[in-house]
Amino acid sequence: MRLNELSSSKGAFTTKTRLGRGPGSGKGKTAGRGTKGQKSRSGVAIKGFEGGQMPIHRRLPKRGFKNIFGKSFAVVNLGRVQKAIDNKRLDAGKKVDIAALVASGLVNKIQDGVRLLAKGEINTKLDFEVTGASKSAVTAVEKLGGNVVLLSPIREKKEKSAKAENANEEKPAQAKIEVKKEASKEAGPEEKRPEDKKPEDTTSAEAATEEAASEDAKVESAESSESKVAEPDADKED
Repeated sequence: MRLNELSSSKGAFTTKTRLGRGPGSGKGKTAGRGTKGQKSRSGVAIKGFEGGQMPIHRRLPKRGFKNIFGKSFAVVNLGRVQKAIDNKRLDAGKKVDIAALVASGLVNKIQDGVRLLAKGEINTKLDFEVTGASKSAVTAVEKLGGNVVLLSPIREKKEKSAKAENANEEKPAQAKIEVKKEASKEAGPEEKRPEDKKPEDTTSAEAATEEAASEDAKVESAESSESKVAEPDADKED
């Protein structure tokens, strides 16, 4: 083999279809769109438009609502379970749970869980572990000596686990705060430095001393005035 003999495998590359290049190309005029005008353009949604009259989706009445809290379960009937046991896709000696039902092919999509129904017949004693079950299915299983254990829906489990994780994340932060509080209590109140101590209020003491001095001065002036009045009286008696 030589370099000039190398070539890509057949079908590796395809030539681009040229649109609107004449009728001989097979993709001329309408270019495979089927028509001209608005319906040949991209990004146009005219489905449901009826020329201006009231469209059918508005003429018809509406009923009911969509339950945002509703649960959707994968359904398994007892007859299918018995058939899977007969075909040796399920082991009757082991517990029949959601994982076993998926492995046997009885369940494809696990939405909010698996619900057991009583359609068909069952002849084998089994222990089920499912999300839900009808009363007739439970009685049919228990009549043969089996047992049905009901689990909580899968979405609720996920929500509970998420809440538990958030709570576990918040607990260490609260523990740190409590440890800091305990350490501050053990250390006791911090002693104030002499720099931090506020200077005593001396104005009130000075005012008190001034009042006392003024009262003493008043008393002395009164005594002196009395003595002056008494001296002339004594001179007259002499």
